[in-house]
This record gives sequence, structure tokens and C-alpha cells, in this order.
Amino acid sequence: MLALTDATVAFSSPGGPQVRAVDGITLALPAGQFVVVVGTNGSGKSTLLGAIAGTVPLDVGRIELAGRNITRWSEHRRAALIGRVFQDPRAGTAGSLSVLENIAVAARRGLPAGLGWATTRSRRREAGERLGRIAAGLETRLDQPIGSLSGGQRQIVTLLMATWRRPELLLLDEHTAALDPAAADRVVQATAGIIRSESLTALMVTHSLVQAASLGDRLLLMHRGRIALDVEGPAKRRLTAEAIADRFDRLRRADQLDDAAARTLAARYC
Repeated sequence: MLALTDATVAFSSPGGPQVRAVDGITLALPAGQFVVVVGTNGSGKSTLLGAIAGTVPLDVGRIELAGRNITRWSEHRRAALIGRVFQDPRAGTAGSLSVLENIAVAARRGLPAGLGWATTRSRRREAGERLGRIAAGLETRLDQPIGSLSGGQRQIVTLLMATWRRPELLLLDEHTAALDPAAADRVVQATAGIIRSESLTALMVTHSLVQAASLGDRLLLMHRGRIALDVEGPAKRRLTAEAIADRFDRLRRADQLDDAAARTLAARYC
């Protein structure tokens, strides 16, 4: 289970106002829940994932994962519990190493260092079987440099690497945004398959309203660092991309009214 309590991350530019990218979020994800996060640019989606992963420190609040208080843990220490896939297919892999060698490195995540062959016969067999289940044909490319794969193929391997040692939490940060539609669809199908078969707890950020409507058990819509909508269960299953777009439009209109009111007050009293 993941639990955030009053999680707050604030940024400020020289001479500018302080902005709360994550503004007092309290949230609980039960084990095995697949949550999709959407929001406009600057809504705090990626900052929220960064705070959970340990790349962005909290200014206020607490993060617990699998019964441990990880608030002050380093990113490296959290990596023993958290699998992560980034937007850039090149992130998280070594382009000059083979597919099998990259998987072998991921298989050691969170384990003590030691001496021994990383790419054993049993590792090759298991890697081929697991790759073949989620993307038929990739199991034949274990000896190719991972940098020679297409973006979609590389993301599928990265997804397998992130989940090789079953993580307590899987973080997916717009991991299909850099792909063409066909490749994005293949990666989405692989993602849903792994999460379902492994009963993973997952938090996925996306800009795709179609993905937001069709994937996951729960939807969070973020706006100005806060959760503006939290839908799960039957209500989530009834949700459409059009309904999410409509909620975005209402939030934008409310922002415009707030900005207009602020300008009117400033003109009146300044």
C-alpha cells in the first residue's frame, strides 16, 4: 500500500512567487490498485511521481510504502521497492549492452553486490519466456544491443526490467508519450497485461484521455497541485474521454474567471 499524508512540494523562481507544485495531497493506494493520473501541463503530475520516487524532496508531509516510512529515503534506496519507466525510451537502460545484459542488471536491483555470471542459461531462458509473453518476437533479440531496438520495443523491455523483481509500486511517467500511435498501443497493452498478471500496485501519468478512460481501476485528475477529481469502481468504468475533457474545460473556465476577478480587484485598488 502507498500512503501520502499532506504531501507538499513548493518551487520558487528568483524574485517570483512560490508555487506549490504538489499542494497538501493526502492519498492512499491499496495494494494491487492501478491508478491513472491526468492533468494539464504544470498541474503537478510528474512532480508527484518524482516525490514518490525520491527525485524530488517533500517540503512537508509523509510517504509510506509497504508499511515503511520512506519520506527521507534516498532515490537509490527507494529503488529496491519501486519500479519506474520514464517518457524517454533511452532512460533506465544502457544502450550499448544487449537486451539480456540490461535485464540481468535489473534482476539484481535491490540485492547485495556479488561476483558471478549475470547472464546465465537460466536467466536467458526466463528472459525469453517473459519477453515472449508480453511481446511475441522480442525473445529472439536477447543478444542485440538494446539501443538497436525501436522506441516501443525498448519501452517494453524497460517495462519488463522495472517489474522483473516484483516491485511494491510501479511508476509510469508518460511512458508512451514519445511513441507513435501504433507503438504506444503495443506498450499500453503490454503494460496492462503485466499489471494485471502480477497484481501490481501502479501509478501511471498520461496525457492521453483515451488511456485515462480505458485503463486502470481509478482516475486522479490533478489541477494546480491538488487532486480535483478522484474516481474509482463503477464510476471509473463508466468514464469516457469526452467526460474527462469536459472536466478539463470546466477547470480552465474557472481559472479564467479567477484571473479576471484578480485583474479587476487589482485595477480597482491599485
